[in-house]
Amino acid sequence: MLLDRLRDLLGHDHVLTGADMAGFGEEFTGHYHWQPLAVLRPATTEEVSGILRLASESGTPVVPVSGGTGLNGGHEAEGRLMISLARMNRIRDFNPAARTIAVEAGVILQTIHDHVAEAGLMFPLSFGAKGSAMVGGFLSTNAGGSNVVRYGNARALCLGLEVVMADGAVMNLMTALHKDNTGYDLRDLMIGAEGTLGVITAAMLHLVPAPTARATALLALPGFAQALSLLNRVQAGTGGAVEAYEYLPDLFFDRMAKYKPDWTCPITPAPVNILLEIATTVPGDTPQSRLEDLLEAPLEAGDILDAVVASSDAQRNYLWHMRESAAEVSLNEDPLVDTDVSLPLDLIEPWLNRMNAEVARLDPKARMMAIGHLGDGNLHYTVYPSDKGFVAPIRDAISREAVVMGGSFSAEHGVGLSKLGSMAKYKDPVALRTMRAIKAALDPKNILNPGKTVPEA
Repeated sequence: MLLDRLRDLLGHDHVLTGADMAGFGEEFTGHYHWQPLAVLRPATTEEVSGILRLASESGTPVVPVSGGTGLNGGHEAEGRLMISLARMNRIRDFNPAARTIAVEAGVILQTIHDHVAEAGLMFPLSFGAKGSAMVGGFLSTNAGGSNVVRYGNARALCLGLEVVMADGAVMNLMTALHKDNTGYDLRDLMIGAEGTLGVITAAMLHLVPAPTARATALLALPGFAQALSLLNRVQAGTGGAVEAYEYLPDLFFDRMAKYKPDWTCPITPAPVNILLEIATTVPGDTPQSRLEDLLEAPLEAGDILDAVVASSDAQRNYLWHMRESAAEVSLNEDPLVDTDVSLPLDLIEPWLNRMNAEVARLDPKARMMAIGHLGDGNLHYTVYPSDKGFVAPIRDAISREAVVMGGSFSAEHGVGLSKLGSMAKYKDPVALRTMRAIKAALDPKNILNPGKTVPEA
């Protein structure tokens, strides 16, 4: 029996069934619920390899899971084996001189932050779930977050990978090289594949010098034109030192007052509110005074209506705590349509106007809210429909309108199950054909997270 062979491989305590699987059958959003066949908890790459060999022999589907913070049903596993990477939580190597760290897939993002900070370094990927998200998950979805405007998505921060393939073979791409042109880039192929091509078990991550000083401000602006102009002004005035440029509408602060009544917004919110942060690694540099100088002219011109610049770490942390509460503040109603689109920066306002009108046409009683990473054009567009029957047509309209205006219907949360329909309708057909060919070649028995990311022909 398969489960008996898995117990022989992993030990009885690390093959969970029945009530022991509590916590593994639901997604954070509550949109998806499932009952796995079993939850497997390997501690080594060799054990992951053994699991996949057995799964391949028996044709049993497997679904990898890390921190479980996904939002699109990417680790739904009804009747399937779930491979939890949480026990694979070792830091294999830390090389401050080369500014690299080799970590296993179950290492939590915050752990990496804390570990490298002692050497004056930073792993610049950051988002609200950093206290529970793990390496395997944030690479499998090519996660983004608030620092993409300066450092890029997870893919840009990964130098090498270790991946277990569908037949149990281990592909060793754990290089610390910044340049390697030896054939196809299999590392980038695995990043963002959501476990459909292989199970990531370790990664070599690229580090950067930690800032010696930061300046953080919360700004109220009349509209997106002023916000885009200000972004370009600050980028030019700081030599590209903008680390975060986060958009929060006035509705966000209304919801925050409702769901987080102990918090107060330190400015009078406007239609467009920006959390702006710049940073420097130059000792003695004073980014706060530089930022205040850059804000002076827009304030005098009325392009900034209200502003607060954090004068202490406590104030900075408070501003970021508000921003990182976005999931709690916005994803707490049912029915709900939560999306993450990306657009050219100058088309964000036209897209929002067009999308709000389309949602109002589909469901006149719906409410809308968009927040996001304005510095890289990524919006989390959330709709609260008046009835569940509107969820599918609204989601479809959001994807369609993003593609029509030269954008993407998935910026940083992956495809999973939620966006399979959008992939089938709006992804380039030749790209889909190529993805299906890759999937069939690397996973001929279709056991790796089947039914996710790439829709069937």
